[in-house]
Amino acid sequence: MHALACAPMPVAPPAPSRGVRAEPFCSAEQAWFWTMGALVARREGSHCDGPRTARPCDPDDVVKCLDQLYRRRRIDLLHARILRIWGERGMAPNPKFPPERCDWRIWREALDRLEWPLRVKGIVA
Repeated sequence: MHALACAPMPVAPPAPSRGVRAEPFCSAEQAWFWTMGALVARREGSHCDGPRTARPCDPDDVVKCLDQLYRRRRIDLLHARILRIWGERGMAPNPKFPPERCDWRIWREALDRLEWPLRVKGIVA
């Protein structure tokens, strides 16, 4: 199994309804937090029945963009690890807090590199 690949998950988020305009994310960071939230919920078997904004992608589409960056050696496993850790926490590392400063630098590098592929696919506006 590839290092960034996830085990198959039983629950997939619903696709946007026909006629509903999907709203792209404002940034790669926003897309990443949404993706990690969906992946954590999927892993835990949760179902969200509340109102949601229709998005132009599935969480797996964002992960595929990240995987392509890894395969092209634009990011490495440390970038993916930092994105996973802080994405699961639902917050970005704090650059003003010395223990998190290095994580913040890696976090920014990874998101800066992820931004363009997400824009090309229409996931980020």
